[in-house]
Amino acid sequence: MLKRSIALFLYLMLGIVGTGAQASPLKPTLDKTLSNGMRVLVFENARAPTALHMVWVKAGSIDETNGRSGLAHVLEHMMFKGTKNLAPGEFSRRVAALGGRENAFTSKDYTGYFQQIHKDSLREVMRLEADRQRFLKLDEQEFKKEVQVVMEERRLRTDDSPAALAHETLLAQAFQASPVRNPIIGWMNDLEHLSIADVQDWYRSWYAPNNMILVVAGDVKADQVFAWAQQFYGPMPSRALPKRKPQEEPDQNGLRRVKLKAPAQNAFLMMAYKAPTLRESLGPLLPSATPARDLVALDVLSALLDDPGTGRLVRRLVREERIAVSVGTDTDGVSRGPGLFMVQATAAPGVALSTLETRIKEEIAKIAKEGVEEKELQRVKRQAKASQVFRQDSMFSIAMESARLLLAGRSIEDAERWLAVLDDIRSEDIQRVAKQFFVDDQLTALEFEPLPLAEAAARPKPSGTMRH
Repeated sequence: MLKRSIALFLYLMLGIVGTGAQASPLKPTLDKTLSNGMRVLVFENARAPTALHMVWVKAGSIDETNGRSGLAHVLEHMMFKGTKNLAPGEFSRRVAALGGRENAFTSKDYTGYFQQIHKDSLREVMRLEADRQRFLKLDEQEFKKEVQVVMEERRLRTDDSPAALAHETLLAQAFQASPVRNPIIGWMNDLEHLSIADVQDWYRSWYAPNNMILVVAGDVKADQVFAWAQQFYGPMPSRALPKRKPQEEPDQNGLRRVKLKAPAQNAFLMMAYKAPTLRESLGPLLPSATPARDLVALDVLSALLDDPGTGRLVRRLVREERIAVSVGTDTDGVSRGPGLFMVQATAAPGVALSTLETRIKEEIAKIAKEGVEEKELQRVKRQAKASQVFRQDSMFSIAMESARLLLAGRSIEDAERWLAVLDDIRSEDIQRVAKQFFVDDQLTALEFEPLPLAEAAARPKPSGTMRH
């Protein structure tokens, strides 16, 4: 998850609504499970005559095995290529004819499918979605065409994008055993050797109702939605799921450094420190739990460093010393796998990347030694709470984050608990995480050296249509 400030992070993650001093937790109108294991969440919101329908499958790139990277994403593409009852592309055409829009997305942890439509069309899109979740037709000729589209997507969005290519390279260096090291879109060689049998096996293995969450939000009636869920999704048979192996990352005991060259305008630095994520093994989100305090304190620290108006790294590197064009930080947030605290800085012309790295480490070391002023901490907390007001305007974010918490093995109530921990975060918490996590033995650094852009212009440009 990308985060530019603690306010934005909580806006996207917490699912808090309301304008009063006391926030209400993210709470669905209905939370029930079908007899086949599919969990159904409904959020009633009558502010507009629309409905959002989402199906989440707990299967992403973290579940892929060696030689099959990109498989979850390829199947996502194939989900639009027809069923026993619909021709290729007909699903999208029918949703468009209803005046709606639809798409899908793949992450490390899950694959999601959604439609946004007028509330009167909800029953029909539920029928359509249930059809492809159960009766997808995986045709080899369609697969051969679509995997070429995915390969072109990779060329355009990763191979020809310095930032994306650097991020992919950094992850592959930072992690050795965990599958989070593999790109969601897949390694090119794996894509070239995927088969229709691989896709069929993935669909049979993971696309079962007991591995899915259905989320509906908008101007709907919860009981009616659940009745339709029983009608359309209820007949899907549950299945035994493949056993997930832990694949835990071994401890890192020394600095890792990698250099990358590609056509671009500016040199930049990426620094990645091992950091916790909000996953099942973290334990309870309580003010009394140190792992919970660490998780929240790291995100507070991120905001303190890169807030566009007052962030310490922004102020020093960009405004005062003018040695960086930009600087930003990021934490991984909710995830089933291990995570990183990332710092990225783009160098001003003539500035060595080693200079940026030194300055960044100095600022973090200063916080570890001196802590932060109370007014800085209170500002971050006020930003977080103010973001709650805007949360109620986004059905998509509410639906999305409720499912993400559940798929990571967490509880929806973690939204409220996060705020309770945030309220109790103190300067000593920020000092502790700055000392504990920001050490060279836990650091992977990438130095990006730009090559002349003429080399990029000489490359053939990809063609074709990409869904997202």
